[in-house]
Amino acid sequence: MTIENQKKILKVGKRKNGIASLYLVPGRGNITVNKKDYKAYFGRETLQMIINQPFDLTNTKGKYDVIVNAKGGGASGQAGAIRHGISKALLEINPNFRAVLKKAGFITRDARKKERKKYGLKGARARFQFSKR
Repeated sequence: MTIENQKKILKVGKRKNGIASLYLVPGRGNITVNKKDYKAYFGRETLQMIINQPFDLTNTKGKYDVIVNAKGGGASGQAGAIRHGISKALLEINPNFRAVLKKAGFITRDARKKERKKYGLKGARARFQFSKR
């Protein structure tokens, strides 16, 4: 799969601790995640659906190939990061998609992360059991 001579769009999508840097290239709709087909990489059907949502919403399914390098977080975080990156890349292709993607919430970055443990406590917010006696 050569992508050097075609117009390729590089975008980075993030969700929680998952990061996905991806290329969007005109093609047949192949999605490759870490050198594997996305259906083999993400076994759950819901995660596969999450990745395809921006294409379904903008009626561009089967028009672009996506080459993804995903790392960090879990499977759900990576799938959400890929969706975020694809949405950003589609915006660069056609700015008219903004209203549809924004309403669906695909442009907004999900910034939730694990809260750090605080000193003197058991966890981020959990305290040690209190006893009066």
